[in-house]
Amino acid sequence: MNSFLNNKNLLIYFSIILISIPIFGINFLISFLGNVLLLLFLVPLLLLLLFFIGFNSYKSNINKCGNCGAISLGFTETCINCGADLESISKKNQLNKKPSESTIEIKAEEIK
Repeated sequence: MNSFLNNKNLLIYFSIILISIPIFGINFLISFLGNVLLLLFLVPLLLLLLFFIGFNSYKSNINKCGNCGAISLGFTETCINCGADLESISKKNQLNKKPSESTIEIKAEEIK
């Protein structure tokens, strides 16, 4: 018990809790602790979600040269290594196509 009284930080926190319970109530203390725990779990999840969104947007800007295999960001029109046209590669990308270009037209014929 003597070491408990010598530890002034623990004694101060304990006295603050004992004073705040009659003023604000137990519900305040429980909701405060719950909100702190929610922040401790949700902030890392939010940061992880932002990381994945940023990674996917970065990954969608990467082009690979068909001639030499060099990888470059989508900001240039020609390959840095061999000078090949990278616009043709970005046109092949499924995300940049219009839906009408991706749809296959089929004509129905009646078989007799």
